[in-house]
Amino acid sequence: MVGKEKTIATNRKARHDYFVDETYEAGIILTGTEIKSARAGRVNLRDSYVQVKNGELWLIDTHIAPYQQAGRNSHEPKRPRKLLMHRREINRLQGKVQEKGYTIIPLRLYLRNNKWAKVEIALARGKKLYDKRQAIRKHDAEREMERALAGRSKRL
Repeated sequence: MVGKEKTIATNRKARHDYFVDETYEAGIILTGTEIKSARAGRVNLRDSYVQVKNGELWLIDTHIAPYQQAGRNSHEPKRPRKLLMHRREINRLQGKVQEKGYTIIPLRLYLRNNKWAKVEIALARGKKLYDKRQAIRKHDAEREMERALAGRSKRL
């Protein structure tokens, strides 16, 4: 049974820059001041990515702002953070990244049952510029259709 989830941060640029093929859930190891800052919503996933080193997953370039009440004893904002997953899943991800030109990116950081910090990561392929333009055109067309339907229902 999946408990309540509170989304802390999302990587909105990820779906614009990448084709997302598969998603996974991973635990994340945070220090005390990091989890407090994350609960306050002071996390930025924009340019972050996941790297496999020595059979372990590491979240790189995620910015978690220093916790204000900690004073000097706060954490380093962009330090690498270890992700927790099963060995089979890590090996599968590592194989895909090595052979097919995939990359692993974080999509969102959230709290499960208001206590466990989790990261939704995705196996993704980069989009070319023309793919991005096509996606923008499609999104704009959908938005126009919704506006037309909303305007029509107001007149009825």
